[in-house]
Amino acid sequence: MSERETILILDYGSQYTQLIARRVREQHIYAEILPWYVEEARVRALNPMGIILSGGPNSVYDEGAPTLPDYILSLDVPVLGICYGLHLLAHTWGGRVVPGDQHEYGLAQAQVLAPDSPLFDGLPSSLAVWMSHGDRVASLPPGFLVLARSESPKQDFSGIVAAMGDPERRLYAVQFHPEVQHTPQGREILHRFLFDLCKCRGMWTSEAFIAEAITHIRAQVGDAGVICGLSGGVDSAVVATLVHKAIGDQLTCIFVDTGLLRRDEGQQVEATFHEALGIRLVQIDASTRFLNALTDITDPEEKRRIIGEQFIRVFEAEARRLNDAKFLAQGTIYPDVIESAGIAGALSTGKATAHRIKSHHNVGGLPEDMDLALVEPLRDLFKDEVREIGLALGLPEKLVWRHPFPGPGLAVRILGEITPERVATLQAADAIFLEALWDAGLYRETAQAFAVLLPIHSVGVMGDGRTYANVIALRAVTTEDFMTANWAHLPYDLLGRVANRIVNEVKGINRVVYDVSSKPPATIEWE
Repeated sequence: MSERETILILDYGSQYTQLIARRVREQHIYAEILPWYVEEARVRALNPMGIILSGGPNSVYDEGAPTLPDYILSLDVPVLGICYGLHLLAHTWGGRVVPGDQHEYGLAQAQVLAPDSPLFDGLPSSLAVWMSHGDRVASLPPGFLVLARSESPKQDFSGIVAAMGDPERRLYAVQFHPEVQHTPQGREILHRFLFDLCKCRGMWTSEAFIAEAITHIRAQVGDAGVICGLSGGVDSAVVATLVHKAIGDQLTCIFVDTGLLRRDEGQQVEATFHEALGIRLVQIDASTRFLNALTDITDPEEKRRIIGEQFIRVFEAEARRLNDAKFLAQGTIYPDVIESAGIAGALSTGKATAHRIKSHHNVGGLPEDMDLALVEPLRDLFKDEVREIGLALGLPEKLVWRHPFPGPGLAVRILGEITPERVATLQAADAIFLEALWDAGLYRETAQAFAVLLPIHSVGVMGDGRTYANVIALRAVTTEDFMTANWAHLPYDLLGRVANRIVNEVKGINRVVYDVSSKPPATIEWE
């Protein structure tokens, strides 16, 4: 990215917006998501090679519906509208969009009418596509051609406009969603837009990112010292390695034992960063401080706020001791920013920011009066991209593929009150679950797995006696980007063995349950 090629995605509130960005980035082209009402100056500063208009829940003919910025056409770059984006192009340039007599949700067939169109050149004449719309284009704007229609089971219906284009102005749109896996040729259609129409070359690689990030880090921090908080997870590990590569011994890594870590976390961090990578590492036992601050706190957002503030205060104290430390490097990644509403998102109505799903302690939970400036080189990356960077930097594969661990630690996996006893209970149960996944060869098959200590008790029978003890929930998911996730279909016998071990080996547990919720509607973490 010294020669970064950028595709701008204007967000109109689609559940698939982040997936569009992933599909573009998979083809080694940088994609950035901005709200549909973004200022013209910011867009021009990006110098995008093309623009994608996302889908959204609105109807373009509704009062107050999101619109197409006036300056878009003056940029003179190719535009691809998806779903609502198609309606928007049609409506803006003089076409007519109406409520559909026939709605299309799910799989459909699209008949290609213009096989020589840049989007469909070389593809089959009939395409399986994923539709999700109620409106349709009743008449095209001047200059546009129908490129494909959906095949209708009604003999008296000619089919809904599935794709249209204005070749002269390089404006194209599809009614279906090429970004989802249910549209088999979707990636090829996007590839044609990116490479044939936008003339991208696919230069956004791990090596290019590392080179650009090193340049930016050096320019940002100058001669100042930087401290980096290590959590034991892949995000902070990659940040530490990247910053160390940029500024060497100006970096001091701090590993704070909050008392809320996984079992043996401290020893593993010491072995990896100090002994194997030679990075300066300071270990601080702040467990008493954190646990005292969390006494009687049960609200998850309050937990995150307190933990975020305590982290910063510990880092600031260490920075004063180090004298020259002016910056704090963090492993913030794109999903953290989105879930904490750190970027604006176009919602279904008005110019609103994205709903905050939860605050991340290193995004939404930082105190306003912190003394350290932030260094966040991974802020624009998805989790799988972070892993690619880690491997390119030479980090051990087992560390790179380690499951994510939240900054607040077990505090957000202990629902309700946090005490040293409850932390020890969860650490033991969690270790049993992860050990079983490794032994079964299933750890890499899951994207994230952990145990949760619930704030309830249940009746049980152990040794012919009645018990009234705690409940552990097991959570394991599969996902590509952590923006959406499905529960992992682990073997029943494995779950049975794990549950049996937890009940027998962990004092105070008499019941184990398995979470079969997807994201959405649930989040991966319970808090």
